Amino acid sequence: MRRWRVFLLPQIGYNFTPVCGILYIMIIKKYSSLLILAIFILALTGPSLVFGEVGGNSEEIQQLNSEIEQRKNTIKQLEEAIEKYKKSIEQKQTEASSLKNQLAILDANIVKVTADVELTGEKIKQTSLEIEALQLSIKDKEAVIARQKKLVAKIIQNIHADQERNYLEIMLTNGSFAEFYDKIQYKMSVYTDLGRSVKILRLTKEDLESKKSQIERKKLSYEKLKVELEENKERLEDQQLAKQDLLVQTRFSEMKYKTLLASLKQEYQSVEGEIRKFEEQVRKKLEAQDKLIGAAGDFFWPVPSRVITAKFHDPDYPFRRVFEHSGTDIRASQGTPVKAANSGYVGRARKCSLASCYSYILLIHTGNLSSLYGHLSLVNVEADQFVNKGDIIGYSGGKPGTVGAGSFVTGPHLHFEIRQNGIPVDAEQYLP
Repeated sequence: MRRWRVFLLPQIGYNFTPVCGILYIMIIKKYSSLLILAIFILALTGPSLVFGEVGGNSEEIQQLNSEIEQRKNTIKQLEEAIEKYKKSIEQKQTEASSLKNQLAILDANIVKVTADVELTGEKIKQTSLEIEALQLSIKDKEAVIARQKKLVAKIIQNIHADQERNYLEIMLTNGSFAEFYDKIQYKMSVYTDLGRSVKILRLTKEDLESKKSQIERKKLSYEKLKVELEENKERLEDQQLAKQDLLVQTRFSEMKYKTLLASLKQEYQSVEGEIRKFEEQVRKKLEAQDKLIGAAGDFFWPVPSRVITAKFHDPDYPFRRVFEHSGTDIRASQGTPVKAANSGYVGRARKCSLASCYSYILLIHTGNLSSLYGHLSLVNVEADQFVNKGDIIGYSGGKPGTVGAGSFVTGPHLHFEIRQNGIPVDAEQYLP
């Protein structure tokens, strides 16, 4: 358009003749649609100049972001403190075994888990603030979209109104070429504004969808953190009970503590030897009868809960120096139905009548795998019996002083093991 203006102006000046005016109109009418289309495309693909509209909730969002940063700093401090507690526990675990040292380990674990509870609480608060900030931001984006829709509608109305007037009418209503040219330029700027408004609308909608996705992820994270908080609170309770139980049994006597440890170690070795012996005998018997054919299928969780209170070879296990924690402890209230994690034969069903006795069930599966279910309050299967995956084989226990709980239990749970070739492995690797 500017090149044509330079070419025509020297010949016609600002006072144009009808012939020159008609020539200019013919050029405009011939190329205007292409020019408008080009301007429209450039407006859509070029940089947006007015995208960063300030929303009505910007001050509140800034305040929330400031609070979020404060939470992040608190979280960082707690994480650093927890790392120090971990190192302190590791150091104490290398020292000579004594009642004093064991109590110090339990105390350090209690402080660490207390910090874990506080840390999770801070993460929940931070996530809650982030959700609130996103919700306000979404409201702002929705307001921008509403304004842009109105603006686009208004521009389209103006374009439609202008399209009702032909170029000859526009020319005749202007007294000079400059006025005519300004009018044409204005029409072109209207199309440019339309393109820019459409782009703002598109980008704002994309940003809105992104924030809605973020808020869904934050809500999921929030729910997971709430579960983690409850788990940490239960862990704290377990650590406190472990300390209380140790004090009750030893009465601050180093001699009694040594006797207790020796008894616990002997019990562990006895049960471990018994399990291996029965598994070997039963597996040979089943193989001779061709009852174990094929590979074991997928395992599943034996109790409804998936809250793990102590992991396989857990470094925080209170009596790790006596023996490694060979299973996975799963939170289960006293008397929760325990289901077979996979189909198999009952290799051993140890029933107890005393609290000091460790009650358990051993299942033999194909693929050289077996599973064990410990601290049972009730066993309702017999040796050599076949059970299907999901069958109820017993009921959980573990509450101190109850039948089948065994020594040194701190609360109701299921001790669950998966063994390969008779050796305990990490059960979590087999669970969905």
